[in-house]
Amino acid sequence: MILSPFTSGKNYPVYFLGGQSNMMGYGLAMDLDPLLKYPAKNIYMFAGHPAFDNDRRGGAGVWGPLEPGTGLGYKSNGRVSLYSHRFGPELAFGHTLYRLKNNTPIALIKYANGQTANTDKTDSSSWAPYYNDGNGINQFDHFLTTVRQAFSVQDIDLDGEVDNLIPRGIIWMQSELDTVPNTSEQDAYYHRIRQLMKLFRTALRNDRIPIVIGSLSNSPNRVKDGKTVPLNRARAGQEKFVKEDTCTLLITAFEHDEPVADGQYYRSDAYLRLGELFAKAMHHLESSCP
Repeated sequence: MILSPFTSGKNYPVYFLGGQSNMMGYGLAMDLDPLLKYPAKNIYMFAGHPAFDNDRRGGAGVWGPLEPGTGLGYKSNGRVSLYSHRFGPELAFGHTLYRLKNNTPIALIKYANGQTANTDKTDSSSWAPYYNDGNGINQFDHFLTTVRQAFSVQDIDLDGEVDNLIPRGIIWMQSELDTVPNTSEQDAYYHRIRQLMKLFRTALRNDRIPIVIGSLSNSPNRVKDGKTVPLNRARAGQEKFVKEDTCTLLITAFEHDEPVADGQYYRSDAYLRLGELFAKAMHHLESSCP
């Protein structure tokens, strides 16, 4: 991983966006304003290929201008990327933060995958770093692959000069798969999110890098497989982590957006509002965090 400063090229503040289905994104490119449908100038994106556990293709990607298509259905083999017709919070996050930083060039790294959870006990793919006693490859490993490959590229804008990539922030979007009926697992949520964020910071070599977290649903319960799953304990875990860490914020304002018909994923306009909220929170932390 190349994190040391260089003397030539541009300085790019780098922001990692990670999480599960609503970070992956179900927004439709056809719903976007014309200016957001085209590749951005001075905003670059490395999206890691989403893969489930024990799939060695996870995390592969290439740098390119920020544009729609890194949502559901995005694929990459590390040489070329196949863009989809979907987008997530990254689109509005990048454009909003670029404006807030007075049109300073920025870079985004994204790894997200739906139907995954940050838990030690799950039937889905797991973000837990020590899941299955560390055997096999899971979502945390795919995150590491994404970051390693992204930082190994010395010229992300292809202008012939070596660029300086400077980690500046982490955006994390939760999934309701992180909530389970088992009370002990719900109560362990705080420890899991704290551990994962600590390891994210370690991978980016900055233990005070700002973190913005998207909250779970504002509903106190969720019905899953005919069973009522309480969300309050998991939300309490998020709030406890943010309260204890002065370089972290929890975003909740977006949660009243009505999801699409399947009851889980947000509509296109909600992803745009979510990305904007993430950007404003990150910009605030960059100026206020010690």
